[in-house]
Amino acid sequence: MLEVAQIREHKDAYVKALQKRNIDAAGLLDQVVAADETRRSTQSQLDQVLADSNKFSKEIGILFKNGEAQKANLLKEKATGLREQSKVLQEQLNEASDALEKLLFTIPNIPHESVPEGNTDEDNEEVFRKGDIPTLHEGAQPHWELAKKYDIIDFELGVKIAESGFPVYKGKGARLQRALISYFLDKNTAAGYTEYQVPHLVNEASGFGTGQLPDKEGQMYTIPEKNPLFLIPTAEVPVTNMFRGDMIAASDLPITCTGYTPCFRREAGSYGAHVRGLNRLHQFDKVEIVRVEHPDNSAAALDGMVDHVKTILDELELPYRILRLCGGDLGFTAHLTYDFEVFSTAQDRWLEISSVSNFQTFQANRLKLRIKDKDGKKMLAHTLNGSALALPRVLAGILENCQTPEGIKIPKVLVPYCGFEMIQ
Repeated sequence: MLEVAQIREHKDAYVKALQKRNIDAAGLLDQVVAADETRRSTQSQLDQVLADSNKFSKEIGILFKNGEAQKANLLKEKATGLREQSKVLQEQLNEASDALEKLLFTIPNIPHESVPEGNTDEDNEEVFRKGDIPTLHEGAQPHWELAKKYDIIDFELGVKIAESGFPVYKGKGARLQRALISYFLDKNTAAGYTEYQVPHLVNEASGFGTGQLPDKEGQMYTIPEKNPLFLIPTAEVPVTNMFRGDMIAASDLPITCTGYTPCFRREAGSYGAHVRGLNRLHQFDKVEIVRVEHPDNSAAALDGMVDHVKTILDELELPYRILRLCGGDLGFTAHLTYDFEVFSTAQDRWLEISSVSNFQTFQANRLKLRIKDKDGKKMLAHTLNGSALALPRVLAGILENCQTPEGIKIPKVLVPYCGFEMIQ
């Protein structure tokens, strides 16, 4: 959530920046400023009424003490009127604050100056590429056919149990999944990230805190209780919300976290090879990294996260590229995002396997997550997160790029984790 004070001070710059997202925000930001004026005016009136009421209360006590009951009773009537007025003003203030917050919830984050203009993923900017695309043998197959051939993933059985998008991993497929999770976590903890096991359900406040609500409510699975809970779309949500409402000493930064969770996303229906097999799922596994940083360090932290994900893909020996997302493809909460994509030789297309983002103060403002410097100065923290990594398309890349006529050769770095070198 953008800061109102920053909108007031930099409104024209924000309007220009949001044009990269193909949004004409001038009218909306004017509404924010007007709503804030109403809130501030109401707050000022309420403060004055409360101050007068407190003043009268002190004077009434003195008058009664001095035997001037008549004057005291007259003031009591005025004080009663002020109390009634304060109740009305408090209700008006609550309404004005709610209206302002609802407006702020509709405005996405301001893109970084390096974010390219564009409307779709076709306008994203490639900034790095590594790895040779392998030449596969005649008769090479996409991963959904390999899964059936080697009996390692059963998509039909998942439909029987739940619905499409909930695959069942079997035998070496399940062991390879577990190997990837353990490997990713080991890489992250070796890089200094503290591992957490977090709930797979979050409350509404957590959804609002990291920006999934209200923007992505339709994509989340909900447990309809009196106070609804939501199945997490990523570990970013519970991990980041561990620090909701906290005041963190600058000396305790950075805070670096990693965690494995299943993820649940209710996607709109779609058909074709681009969503077939593991390409798009309703439930999938992912290992996440999250950082809480001082504003002075978050840009360098983002670069460090990108380099960290690079090392993982280098060890997996998969061909990959990194894209800087354009304004039209940038997530609602993100200030700057780099997407990692693995090339699927069997499908002849790139598959997204990680997004690494800096949110700056956008999430922290929603979370009320602040930093206190050694000189006592308080400020909003910067939050960052990234996939390290999402499993389905990494697994698809391994199955398709590492297939041979004899079977699927497991990347060397994973052999100690899964206990086998080939799927045959």
